[in-house]
Amino acid sequence: MRQWRMPVPSRVIQVAVPRPLHAVYDYHVPETLPMPGIGTRVKVPFARSTTVGICVSDVVENPHKTLKDVESVLDTAPIVPAELMELAHWMSNYYHYPLGEILATVLPAAARRGATCSINPPDHWRVCTEAFENTRARAQAALFDDLRERGPTATADLLAAGHSRASLNNLSKGDYIERCEPADTPASETPPTPTEAQETAIREISAALQSFAPFLLEGVTGSGKTEVYLRSIAPVVEQRQQVLVLVPEIALTPQTLSRFQRRFANVGMLHSNLGDSARLQTWLKCARGDISVLIGTRSAVFTPFKALGLVIVDEEHDSSYKQGDGLRYSARDLAIKRAQSRKVPVVLGSATPSLESLYNANLGRYQKLDLPYRAGNAQMPSYRVIDMRGLKHTDGISVPLERVIRDHLRAKGQVLVFLNRRGFAPTLLCAACGWQAHCSDCDARLTLHKNPSHLVCHHCSLKFQVPKTCEGCGGNGLMAVGLGTQRTETGLQNLFSDVPVYRIDRDTTRTNAKLEAQFAKVNQGDPCIMVGTQMLAKGHHFPNVTLVAVLNADAGFASADFRAPERTAQLIVQVAGRAGREQRPGQVWIQSYQPENILLQRLINEGYPGFAAAELAEREKNGFPPMHSMALLRAESAQGQEAMELLNQLKAQLSGVEIMGPVPAPLARIANRNRYQLMLLAPRRTQLHAALRRLKIPKVPYTLRWSIDIDPYDSL
Repeated sequence: MRQWRMPVPSRVIQVAVPRPLHAVYDYHVPETLPMPGIGTRVKVPFARSTTVGICVSDVVENPHKTLKDVESVLDTAPIVPAELMELAHWMSNYYHYPLGEILATVLPAAARRGATCSINPPDHWRVCTEAFENTRARAQAALFDDLRERGPTATADLLAAGHSRASLNNLSKGDYIERCEPADTPASETPPTPTEAQETAIREISAALQSFAPFLLEGVTGSGKTEVYLRSIAPVVEQRQQVLVLVPEIALTPQTLSRFQRRFANVGMLHSNLGDSARLQTWLKCARGDISVLIGTRSAVFTPFKALGLVIVDEEHDSSYKQGDGLRYSARDLAIKRAQSRKVPVVLGSATPSLESLYNANLGRYQKLDLPYRAGNAQMPSYRVIDMRGLKHTDGISVPLERVIRDHLRAKGQVLVFLNRRGFAPTLLCAACGWQAHCSDCDARLTLHKNPSHLVCHHCSLKFQVPKTCEGCGGNGLMAVGLGTQRTETGLQNLFSDVPVYRIDRDTTRTNAKLEAQFAKVNQGDPCIMVGTQMLAKGHHFPNVTLVAVLNADAGFASADFRAPERTAQLIVQVAGRAGREQRPGQVWIQSYQPENILLQRLINEGYPGFAAAELAEREKNGFPPMHSMALLRAESAQGQEAMELLNQLKAQLSGVEIMGPVPAPLARIANRNRYQLMLLAPRRTQLHAALRRLKIPKVPYTLRWSIDIDPYDSL
C-alpha cells in the first residue's frame, strides 16, 4: 500500500469510516484524483481492507506525517448535503455514537456499498409520432397501438401485457416511442368539509409555514387527523416545496400512500421492504426535488430534500420510531431536529400522545392542537369491563363476551378481538411436576405454535419440536397454558362457525400483499371476526366494526417497566378506536382479572388525557422521564463476567448523575449471552451528557458487546 509523506499541508482530507470508532482519519488525495468535497464518498484503505467512507473535512491542520492514499473518489458532487452532515455530527454528540457509523446509517445500503448515485432514466414510455407504418413488424405495430391507447406506461406493465423488450428497443431506435415520466394522476378525491376543530388546526399550521414551529395534534381516533395533514400539505406543494410524512409501520404505508395519491402528484414511498436500488432512486429523487410528498418509515427521516417545507410524524407515540439496536435513535426526535434546522413546521399527530410530547406541550415548547370529536356523525365508543374472576372461558372468550359478540354479528356488525400475543399458548407445562418448556439459549419460556406444531423462542427465534412426554418427569401431562392469537382464533372458529374469522399477526401477514388481502375481505362489509395483535391497533379504518374486545388488559398495567402503563393505555385506546367509526355506534368490552385496577379505571372514566396527566405526576414524583433525562449502559458477553466488570469500571468514573446498577437485565440471557445494564438519571440533560463524555472506555475483548442508549424506550 503506497503511503505518502507530506512536506506541507496539501490535498489532505479527513474521512469518517463505517467502523465502531469515534476517530476520523487523515488521507492524502493523489493528484490524479479530483479533490472531494465534504459529504463526498471516497474509497479508502482501512486496516487490511478497503471501505467506503465519507469526507468530513477538506481543511486539515497538523495532519499525520505518513498518510495512506485515497483509492478513488466516487462522487462528482457531495451525496450527503450540508444539512445531513450537520445532523450526523449532532447525532454523534447526542447519542455518543461514532460519526462514521452514523453516516453509514444515513446513506441507503446501495450507496454504502459504493453504487453509482445517479437517477435512472424514466421507466415509462409514450408514442412520439403520429403513426407506425411498418405493417410487417406486427409485434412492434401492436406495441405502438397499445401504447398510443394507454398513454405513458411503465416497462413492467408493457411486458406484463405480452410485449417484448426487443419491440421496445426497436421502436425506440426508430424514434417512434420515447422514455418519459409517468403521467400525473389527477386528484380523484373530493375533500370532506373540515370540522371547526380541523379548520383551527389547519389555520394554525398554515400560518406557521416558512418558520420552525412544533405542533402536537392530539385528536381522538376517527377525528380526521389525516385530513388536517392533507390540507396542511396542499399550500406547501403549491409553493413547489416538499413534505416528509413519517408513519410507524410498513403496513400503514400502502394505505397512506393511496390516500395521499388521491390528492397529490409525485408522492413517493420509502421503507425497508423496498429493494436497495429502489430506495436509492427515491432518495436521489427527493434530493433533486422530483418527489413532492415522501411517505416513509423510521429511516426515511434521513432522506435529503431540495426544498423541505413541512414535516409530519403520524402516530408520534409509537415505539417503532425508536431504533432498538446499533444506533439507537428516535426518528420522531430527529424529525423535530430536521424541521428546526430547515426552519419549517413539524406536526406530531396522535390520539394517544407520548408523555414526552405532552410534557413539552405543557411547558409551551409545542403548540397543542386538539380534535376532541370524531368527524361526521360518528360517536366515541362506550367502554365496559368484564370481571373475569370465577368466570369460565373458551380459549379466552368468556360467556358474557360470547353473548355480546353474537349480538353484534346478528346485527350485521363486525368484531375485532385484540390479544397482543402471537402463537397458540405462551407456556407448555407439565401438570404432574410443573416442568415448563424453556429456550436453551435464553431465560425465556418457549411459545407453543400450531400448524405446523413447534415451540418458538420469540427472543432469539430458535425453534424446537414439541415433546411427546414431559422432559422433567417423563409423564404425559403436558398442557398448553395461556392464550395466543392462534388459540383464540381456533376458539372463535368453534364458537362462531357461521362467520369467517381472520387472524392478523406477524405469522399470517409477513408481506404487505397478505395484509392487504385480509383487509380487502374485511372491507367487503360482511359480518366477520378479526383477531390479532397490535398490528390491528394502528391507524386502520374498518367502517363496519361495531365491537372491539380486549381479552387481557392486566399484564401491561402490572409490569415493572415504568413505561408499561403508558404503552398499555395507548394500545387499548388505539384498538378501541377501531369501533364505531362510521354511522353505527361502537362498543369496547375489556376482560380483566383486576377490574378495580386504578390505572384501568382511570383510563375508562377519565379517558387518555386524564390517565396521561396522572402518569406524568407519578413520573415526576419518582424522578423518571420526561422530567429527568435517562440513559442505559448495556453490556453483554457469553459468560457475563466481562460485561459486569466493564459496567463497574464505567460506574466508577461517573459523577453528577443518579446511578442504578449494574444489575442483570430484566431478560438476563438472550442467545446464550448474559446481559447487564447500568441506568443513569439526571434532572438536566446537560448533566447526563457531561457525565457520559467524561467516560474513558477501556479496551474490551471482541466477545463483549456494549452500548449507550440515550432516552431508552424500554429496559429489556
